Amino acid sequence: MNIILKDGSPLTVADGASAFDAAKTLSEGLARAVCAAEINGEVCDIRTELHEGDKLNLLTANDPDGLHTLRHTASHIMAQAVKHLYPEAKLAIGPAIADGFYYDFDVETPFSPEDLEKIEAEMKKIIKQKIPLERFELPRAEARKFMEERGEPYKVELIDDLPEDAVISFYKQGDFTDLCAGPHVPDTGRLKAFKLTSATGAYWRGDSNRKMLCRVYAVAFATKDELDEHLRMLEEAKKRDHRRLGRELGLFAFFDEGPGFPFFLPKGMMLKNRLIDYWREIHKRYGYVEISTPMMLNRGLWERSGHWEHYKNNMYTTVIDDVNFGIKPMNCPGGMLVYASEPHSYRDLPLRCGELGLVHRHELSGTLHGLFRVRCFTQDDAHIFMTREQMSDEIKNVVRLFDEVYSLFQLPYEIELSTMPEDHIGTVEEWEENQNILRQAITDMGKTYVVNEGDGAFYGPKLDFHIKDCLGRTWQCGTIQLDSQLPERFELEYTGADGQKHRPVMIHRVVFGSIERFIGVITEHFAGAFPTWLAPVQVKVLPITDRANDYASALREKLEGEKISAEADLRNEKIGYKIREAQMQKIPYMLVVGDREAENGTVSVRTRAGEDMGAMPFEDFLAIINEKIATKAID
Repeated sequence: MNIILKDGSPLTVADGASAFDAAKTLSEGLARAVCAAEINGEVCDIRTELHEGDKLNLLTANDPDGLHTLRHTASHIMAQAVKHLYPEAKLAIGPAIADGFYYDFDVETPFSPEDLEKIEAEMKKIIKQKIPLERFELPRAEARKFMEERGEPYKVELIDDLPEDAVISFYKQGDFTDLCAGPHVPDTGRLKAFKLTSATGAYWRGDSNRKMLCRVYAVAFATKDELDEHLRMLEEAKKRDHRRLGRELGLFAFFDEGPGFPFFLPKGMMLKNRLIDYWREIHKRYGYVEISTPMMLNRGLWERSGHWEHYKNNMYTTVIDDVNFGIKPMNCPGGMLVYASEPHSYRDLPLRCGELGLVHRHELSGTLHGLFRVRCFTQDDAHIFMTREQMSDEIKNVVRLFDEVYSLFQLPYEIELSTMPEDHIGTVEEWEENQNILRQAITDMGKTYVVNEGDGAFYGPKLDFHIKDCLGRTWQCGTIQLDSQLPERFELEYTGADGQKHRPVMIHRVVFGSIERFIGVITEHFAGAFPTWLAPVQVKVLPITDRANDYASALREKLEGEKISAEADLRNEKIGYKIREAQMQKIPYMLVVGDREAENGTVSVRTRAGEDMGAMPFEDFLAIINEKIATKAID
C-alpha cells in the first residue's frame, strides 16, 4: 500500500505495516532515531498501524512532539527504576513537562539526594538494555483487577474515573507495566541525556486534603550538549534566584508569622516605589486616571460580579456587623462601582481607570515561592470603559503601552489568545465576537499569536503576554481581557450621541501583573544589578582615609539634593574592601575620594562592573548619571 510522507512524496510499505516499519524502510538510521509518528495530523505511537493514503510525519527527538514523547517514556523508565529499588513504592502519575518530566510516588520516606543518585544509576542500566515498549489494551474491569493485583491504588482510582465501557491501554517494558494512553518511543535505549534534579512534595491530584506524595523532577533533552547547556542555565538561575538576592541586597523578607506575605525592607521599598513612579508616569502619558478602591467589600458585591461563584475558595473572608465581607482577590468589582458612581456620556469614553490595588488570594502553602507566588500583592490593574466602536483602538493602545514597558526592560514577549472556557458566563455569540476583535486588533498591528483553547477568564477572552528573560525563561505578566459581562451585571450605562442609554464594554488589563512578582522577575533578569534609574542605591561615596570623610558626606548630600540616592561609607576599612562590598551590593557607581579629590573638587569614578572611569569634576559625573536616570538607560 502507499502512504504520503511529509514532503508529499509517496512511500510503498507492506499491508499492515506500522509507522516504525515505514521508518526502517526509509533508513536504519531514522529507525534508530524515531520517537513518534504524526499520522494524519495526530501524534501517535510509533508502532501504530498505517492504512492506504495515510499522511505520515516521522518525529525524532529534534521535533517538539518527538521530544515530548521521549520525555514521557523517560518518566516510565524512572518509575521502573524506583520499583526495582523500592518495591513498596506506589505509582501515581508521571507526565512529560517543559524541559523534562516528573513522577509522583507514595513512599514511606521522601527520596533524598542520595536516593536520586541511585535511581539515576538504575535508569542508566534500564536504558542500556534497550527494553522494547509494548502497548496492550484491557476492558475496564480487567484493567482495574490488573492494577489491583499489583497493589497500585492510585492507578485503580484513575481507572475508576473512566467510563464503564472504556478500553484501557497499558505499556509494558520488561518487568514493568504502567497504565498509560501513550504515545511512547520504541525502546528505552532512545533516552540519551537526562538528569534527576529534585524531589519535593505534591498532593495527590493537587488536593490538599489528599495524601502528600513524593514528586521526583528530571530534565531530558535530545543530546548531551543540550542537557549540559540546560544544566548550566539552571546553575545560572540559582545565582540569580530572587529569594537569595532579596536577602543579600536587603530588598524583602518573609517570616513564619506571615507565610506568603512579603515584607519590603527600606531598599526594597525604594525599588518598588521607583517602579510605581514609572507606572504612574507612563499611565498618565497614555491617558489614564488613577483610582483606589477598598480592600474588602461585602459578599453581595462578589456574588453580583460572579467572582463568589468562581473564586470563593481563593478568597479570605470576614464578618462586619453580621454581614459577610470578602477581602478582594482582584479590583474589578470596585472599578464597576467607581464607574457607576456618576452618569457618563459617550464624550467621556474611553474612560481609562488605573489602580494599584493590594489584593489577597488564598494560595496553598506548597505553592508559595518567593515573590513569584504570594498571598498578597499589588495588582497594577486598569479598567477601560468604552463603546463597541472603540474596542479595537483601545486594545491597540494597550499593546503600544506594553511594547514601551517591556522594551524598556529588554523583555521580548509572545502573545497567547485564550478562548472561551467551559465554565463561563455570556453567550457563545458574544464570546466569538470578542475573540475575533482581539484577533483582528493584534493582527492589524503585525503581531503574531498562538491560541490557548478554553483558558479565557470566566467573563471573557484574553490576550496574555509572556515575557522572556535573559535566560530564555517565560513569565506571563501582561494580559488584556475583553469583557461584555460585568457591565451587564452591574447595569453600567452611558448616554450616546442619540440621547439614548447604551451599555459600555470594558477591558481588564495589567502590564506588570503583580508589582511584587515583576520585581522578582527583573531581580533575576538583571541578577540584582538593576538599571541605574531603578537601583535602590545609585551611588556609593568611598573615602580613602578619614580625612576625606567630610568631603564624602558633602558629596552624598549634593547627590541627594539632585534626587539621586546615595550612601557614604565612612567606616575605617581599606578602600579595596569598600569597593568590593559596594560591587557585591550591585551599586551602579562608586565615587572614590581622597585628599587630592577633596582639594580639586573631583571624584574618581568606578562602576559595579569593575570599570575605572578615572577622575573627573563632580559636575561631570552628575551630568553622566542624570542622563542615565532621565533616559532610563540599561547599564
